Amino acid sequence: MLPQFLLLSAVSFLTSAATAAESFTIYEVLRSHGLPTGLIPTGVNDFKYDQSGQFEFHLDRECNVKFDSELHYDRNVSGNLFYGQIAELSGISAQDLFLWFPVKEIRVDVPSSGLIYFDVGVVSKQFSLSLFETPRDCVAAETPDHVSKSVDMASFHIDWIMAIFRGLFRRSGR
Repeated sequence: MLPQFLLLSAVSFLTSAATAAESFTIYEVLRSHGLPTGLIPTGVNDFKYDQSGQFEFHLDRECNVKFDSELHYDRNVSGNLFYGQIAELSGISAQDLFLWFPVKEIRVDVPSSGLIYFDVGVVSKQFSLSLFETPRDCVAAETPDHVSKSVDMASFHIDWIMAIFRGLFRRSGR
C-alpha cells in the first residue's frame, strides 16, 4: 500500500508541477529572464515556451505598437530566450526613417544601464528601458509585405544615391 501511495503522490506532484509550468504567461517568462513585459503587446492568445528557451506566441492579427519608433508584430512571433536577451527573433520588425527592418535580437544590459537594444542586422538601436515597462495595446496593421518592400526600397535608394555621387565625382575630375 505504501509504494502505491508514494507512486500516486509522485505522479500527482509531477502533474501539478507540469501544469504550473504551462500556466506561466509570456509576461512572467519575460520578467524571469530579466526582460521588460512591454516587449510583447496585449492580445497574445497562444503562448508556448520550453526549458531550452525557445518560445512562440500568436496574435489574432498583425499589429503595430508605437514607442519612440513603431514596432510591427506578425501574427506568429518566435525566438530563443536567454537572461537579458531574445535571440533568433522572427515576427517583429522596427520602423526607422520610414523603412521597416526585421528585428533579429533584443537585449538589455546586465546589470541594467536603463537601456534596451534592438538589433536589426546591420545596426543596433537603443531605447530607454522605461518605454517597455508595461504591455501596450496593438493597433491592427495593414498586411502588405512592408518589410521586404522597405528593405528593397532602401537598397534601391542607396544604389541611386551612390550612382549620383559617382557621377558628381567623375564630373569634378576626382
